[in-house]
Amino acid sequence: MPVEDNIKIPGAPSIERPAVEEPTDAREPLPPKPDQQGPEAVSPTGSPTGAPANSRAQSGQYLTTAQGLRLGDTDHSLKAGPRGPILLQDHHLREKITHFDHERIPERVVHARGAGAHGTFRSYGTASKITKAGFLAPDVETPVFVRFSTVLGSRGSADTVRDTRGFSTKFYTDEGTYDLVGNNIPVFFIQDGIKFPDLIHAGKPHPDREIPQAQSAHDTFWDFVSLHTEAQAHTMWNMSDRGIPRSYRTMEGFGVHTFRLVDAAGKTTLVKFHWKPKLGVHSLVWEEAQVINGMDPDFHRRDLADAIESGAYPEWELGIQTFPDTEDQMFEGIDLLDPTKFIPEELAPVQPIGLMTLNANPTNYFAETEQVAFHPGHLVPGIDVTNDPLLQVRLFSYLDTQISRLGGPNFAQIPINRPHAPVNDMLRDGMHQTAVHGGAAPYHPNSLDGGCPFMAGQDLGAFVDVPEEIAAGIKERKNPASFDDHFSQARLFFRSLTPVEQDHVIQAYTFELGKCYEAAIRERQLMALANIDAGLCAAVAKGLGMPAPSATVQTPDVEPSPAVSQIGGKWPVAGRIVGIIADSESDLSLVAAAREAIDAAGMVPLVIAPSGGVIEPEDGPALTVQRSYLTARSIEFDAIIVAGGGIPADDAIPGRDAKAGEPGAALDPRVVLMVSEAFRHGKAIGAWGPGAVVLDAAGIPQDAPGIISGEGPDTVIPVVGELLSAHRAWERFPAAGSPS
Repeated sequence: MPVEDNIKIPGAPSIERPAVEEPTDAREPLPPKPDQQGPEAVSPTGSPTGAPANSRAQSGQYLTTAQGLRLGDTDHSLKAGPRGPILLQDHHLREKITHFDHERIPERVVHARGAGAHGTFRSYGTASKITKAGFLAPDVETPVFVRFSTVLGSRGSADTVRDTRGFSTKFYTDEGTYDLVGNNIPVFFIQDGIKFPDLIHAGKPHPDREIPQAQSAHDTFWDFVSLHTEAQAHTMWNMSDRGIPRSYRTMEGFGVHTFRLVDAAGKTTLVKFHWKPKLGVHSLVWEEAQVINGMDPDFHRRDLADAIESGAYPEWELGIQTFPDTEDQMFEGIDLLDPTKFIPEELAPVQPIGLMTLNANPTNYFAETEQVAFHPGHLVPGIDVTNDPLLQVRLFSYLDTQISRLGGPNFAQIPINRPHAPVNDMLRDGMHQTAVHGGAAPYHPNSLDGGCPFMAGQDLGAFVDVPEEIAAGIKERKNPASFDDHFSQARLFFRSLTPVEQDHVIQAYTFELGKCYEAAIRERQLMALANIDAGLCAAVAKGLGMPAPSATVQTPDVEPSPAVSQIGGKWPVAGRIVGIIADSESDLSLVAAAREAIDAAGMVPLVIAPSGGVIEPEDGPALTVQRSYLTARSIEFDAIIVAGGGIPADDAIPGRDAKAGEPGAALDPRVVLMVSEAFRHGKAIGAWGPGAVVLDAAGIPQDAPGIISGEGPDTVIPVVGELLSAHRAWERFPAAGSPS
């Protein structure tokens, strides 16, 4: 029998283990899994109902129609005889097929691919000095729903493509819903929202062939950004490791724009919002990302859900950079209204103002993650917008797109979007109206409804638009001169990276431009790189086999910002995945001890064996297997422990798995591949006993950085955990030398 223990392995599809036979005894629907939570049960107008969150789920023991009529058969259409035509009177068939035909709604034009989670936000109260927002008062806890996403790909695209990620948070405050709609990169491609359709048309698949999907490595994207050079700063961030995050849990978030906080006295402060992950900011390497897209295109979704199910709840601190609200809205020579610019943290430190913890997975993806609707104009008293021209357009566009995507103006009544504050909006009717409004006078002023709803004063929590003085000017289509610098921030970011990270940027540009068909586009982008950094341009040009052009713009020198580098810190290892390779040669007592030590450290142990099921020792309990050599690949694991000798599995033949190589090998080639890939990607590798043979077969020196050989888990697991705190053994990446 398998070892019974309390180590939780995430991924169970149901709260109960199913029987082999089809169940026949009637029973009520199963409740949600312990890690799942639905939207809070409030009415369409924000009133608490007191009902449990799953009260909106299906109910009753028996299959019914949508009208509650019990059914005795759903496997056969109503026919005129067993071989006759189907009859039009089959109301059940018509309802079932018609509903199925209309199950899909328009996907988001951007951010279609996403994952979400419920949680709470607890304010530290440190922001209460500069804002009257109630949810930022000391120790206030607010329910939240967060949606992470890629930008370019369709809903069915892969997770680990090189792309910007969305990071949007819905705060269900008692003053109304506040949406912080951001990205994992602090700058954006464009300065004015009128260019957004152009940007997305360029980034999306080519309209004639509808390829490539979910990637920027093609002619139309690079044609646009090389011509519209204000996009160069964001493109630089995208070509860095930030474009391929390891996990949503290790991803920074930014509000991108400058916002205005308002205190009780009406005094204003300009701020930029930051989400800082408690696990640190970590990324994949490019080969790793490519393999993941084939092996597990749901990698980021699965990682987030599994971490929450395992109890490794992701956490982020919300922080703000603050700036005086001066007439020119500049800070250290940087225009705060230019969304293509960021303020280095060395100039304006990020001040923590609260902690967000995601502790529950959605109960239903479509009802929650797909239908959640964010909008930068969902504000609360104490937080206001600025005249950032990209933000101003977003205030229109996000509202408009929800009406198209969610079928009408009543999208705020969908359970995941319902405010947790009283709603008395005088808005009536429309598609999908679920509120049953009372009264006779949905207008203001009125006397027939007793004057209700009344206007609230500022002392009663009314939102008051900041009375901002507008400078004299003329109506024109033009940017301020301070928007003209398109290269210094790209230079600042690149020169702030370590040599290893700079090498990754060089590789990314070389790969992406190498995918462009037109030489003129590659040449034009090299001209932009020459204006950013001559060494970067030369290295990319060499990889493309093209001459490196000279700079055409005098770009000012910049002071690096070490805060943007991802390398150098130590971080918690909660939720990290550790694979343990074991087989019949392994000492299963040591494997069991390793599992316990990994679990005790807050990480997730997964046993990898020649085949699924269990490993049967000569005596003692069997060990349950989570992955086989066929289903496992190094990309799933943050570290690998080799506790077995890589005995070939029965399916180690090329006809069943091309990775298995030639039959008759002393070691299973898939084990060697797994370990060599992990080594190539800078991951920690531990080994004991027969594991040394596998390291030798993979050509891995046992004294290499990040390799730990020992007598067993007592000596190996603690060192693996310490290595994981740095994310990778960076010493294995000898940089080609800083090109700067």
